[in-house]
Amino acid sequence: MNAPLAALPRKALAESACGASPVHESAVAHVTGQARYVDDIPAPAGTLHAAPVLSPLAHGRLLGLDASEALVLPGVRAVVTAADIPGDRWLASFAHDEPILALDEVFYAGQVVALVVAEDERTARAAAACVRLALEPLPAVLDVEQAHAQGHYVLPPVHLCRGDAAAALAQAPHRLRGRFRAGGQEHYYLETQVALAIPHEQDEWTILSSTQHPGEVQHWVAHALALASHRVRVQCRRMGGGFGGKETQAGHVAVWAALAARRVGAPVKLRLGRDDDMRITGKRHPFSYSYDVGFDAEGRLLALDLTMLVDCGFSADLSGPVADRAIFHADNAYFIPHVALHSYRCRTHRQSFTAFRGFGGPQGMLAIETILGDVARHLGLDPLEVRRRNLYDERPCPAWTAPLPPGAHPLPARRDTTPYQMRVEDNVLPALLPALAQRCRWHERRAAVAAFNAASPVIQRGLAITPVKFGISFTATQFNQAGALVHIYTDGSVLVHHGGTEMGQGLHTKVLQIVADELGVPLERVRIAASDTAAIPNASATAASSGTDLNGRAAQRAAAKVREQLAAFVAGLDGCGAGEVRFAGGWVSSPARRRAFDEVVREAYAHRIPLWAEGFYRTPKIHYDKATLTGRPFYYFAYGAACTEVAIDTLTGELRVLAMDILHDVGRSLNPALDIGQIEGGFVQGMGWLTTEELVWDEQGRLWTTGASTYKIPTAGDLPLRFRVELWPQPNREDNVFGSKAVGEPPFMLALSVWEAVRDAVASARRRAGLPADGPLPLDAPATPERIWRACHAA
Repeated sequence: MNAPLAALPRKALAESACGASPVHESAVAHVTGQARYVDDIPAPAGTLHAAPVLSPLAHGRLLGLDASEALVLPGVRAVVTAADIPGDRWLASFAHDEPILALDEVFYAGQVVALVVAEDERTARAAAACVRLALEPLPAVLDVEQAHAQGHYVLPPVHLCRGDAAAALAQAPHRLRGRFRAGGQEHYYLETQVALAIPHEQDEWTILSSTQHPGEVQHWVAHALALASHRVRVQCRRMGGGFGGKETQAGHVAVWAALAARRVGAPVKLRLGRDDDMRITGKRHPFSYSYDVGFDAEGRLLALDLTMLVDCGFSADLSGPVADRAIFHADNAYFIPHVALHSYRCRTHRQSFTAFRGFGGPQGMLAIETILGDVARHLGLDPLEVRRRNLYDERPCPAWTAPLPPGAHPLPARRDTTPYQMRVEDNVLPALLPALAQRCRWHERRAAVAAFNAASPVIQRGLAITPVKFGISFTATQFNQAGALVHIYTDGSVLVHHGGTEMGQGLHTKVLQIVADELGVPLERVRIAASDTAAIPNASATAASSGTDLNGRAAQRAAAKVREQLAAFVAGLDGCGAGEVRFAGGWVSSPARRRAFDEVVREAYAHRIPLWAEGFYRTPKIHYDKATLTGRPFYYFAYGAACTEVAIDTLTGELRVLAMDILHDVGRSLNPALDIGQIEGGFVQGMGWLTTEELVWDEQGRLWTTGASTYKIPTAGDLPLRFRVELWPQPNREDNVFGSKAVGEPPFMLALSVWEAVRDAVASARRRAGLPADGPLPLDAPATPERIWRACHAA
């Protein structure tokens, strides 16, 4: 399946549609208001609206439900409960541990117990508020440390060990221990969760869903309705943001809408209001860390024992692969000879935490970057130099002849192998980091920051550079596949179906560029169809930063097949070889003649030549043994680094980000403008996670931060005046489409430089106050003003 594309002559790189920066394919529609989202699509006549009834308790026994007050309201048609589910009452998730609607127990404040269906949205919501629940309170576990102590897990713990961490720690010249926490994060997509379920004849259904994974929505709806999948069609033209929050969570809303539609025998739309969306849906997983690290006088890591307690909420959802990816990225860019990584997937009575941009990678990288910052401060060394000394490289690894603990992997021969035994073969960081340091004048600015802090009694500045090494591919190998269809019509226009979804990131634009490049036609000749399970079956989620890698390559292969068919046809007409036929600029040229593309298409149709083709792609080289936690789970790594300067007010804890310099590796960029936009957006979202976005639950487990008035996402006013982004000018060493690299998630982790810069400033403030500052600091993420103030003054 992965044989190289046919060796037909291609245009010179300078002539390629790829590598340019055409505007987003829906840009005009976005700014003129013509772009339609699910809630904008005209609903069929007779469409009703649903609203959820939510549990007010974090944990309780459901004794009954009184809907009499709601049912007497004008316009109310029905109340839907678990008794109305014709199929399995549990969602068709991997762990099969989440009820579609509450059965005899509620597991978090905000869990959907029932649905009210009414003639309009306002009536449905008002009626939902009138439904009375009879609940018996039960003890709730609301803290991850408590869950761990009681052995409450949604999945078994995972331990990845290499070498003998305990022995190496005991022998290390220097050793530090620390504990800290990182909070969750709300996706805060502009478009809240929404679905429209439309029943048809013979038990066939159309679901319009704002989802990153139409195939999973199809599977979940069919499972709940006790239908075969071919009776359920799911479509998604675009989402108003996703960030991972519409990978699994969109499935819940679609299933609820479908159940309500089946109950009343009419189309039903369900759109969550912002408050309900935040109360119901999962967020980024909060983590609690404890570490024990050994190192030498040069700051080189010798051993690490790291425990990560993962708050998974009440069900597994995607917590297993999220926690696994945190393990895979707990090394970030650094070789650590002896490691013992422990991951506990804890069950609490909160929303079931789910996918979020980076998918556990940010939480894993946060741990090692925090540790390296502590090591550099403890030794009084330049933190950039400490990071550079620990980078993966090809030097020999010191031998370890002592017996290893049971289950531990042996040390590799060279310092270029991860704890899960994958070789780092494409490392650009040894060149990229010094290049960024030179561009941002690292050494001069370090001296300037130190001078400023010495003269400033209140405001303290911090400066940090952190690198990123992020693995690209789904860690579940089976998801690394994609299909596409390319149709050419007799007027020369082209329609592309692929399995990815558009959430503003520009996936459709890049696929359009790839197909236009492959066929040698102008971009305006190509259109991307809405994502549709009736066109592309079994598509993977648009996630793991693999949307373009997978779907772009599948579409390229489909377009190449059509081009080959047309080239062979023209070669037959002109008496030349197919390899002599060229496609460029809307023209098809052979040594004998030059024809317009649409002319060739019409002639080919007249001669009954196929004008459509399918394409399939599966990522090569990857493999992973879940039992031994070894293999090559990633096709390649994407790299980058960021330098951030901040200032904190030690009297109030207020934080300002002053300057940002980024040098990021996207391979050979398919669309530089889109890629730079993703880098900027990813960085700012990561900055929000680490500084301002704080989720707050009360002692009863109720989420208080349920809107913009209480949950602070970054705004334009939070951005630094200097925000420089440059692309690393080196193509992907692996055979990826156009030599590009994924860009959706890796830039998120660039914001770890903000975290380290804040900690640098806090350490300076503590030194001025005569407090300990030569190791772990009393600061958790997000670094809100309150936490920064306490960290500056805590004894």
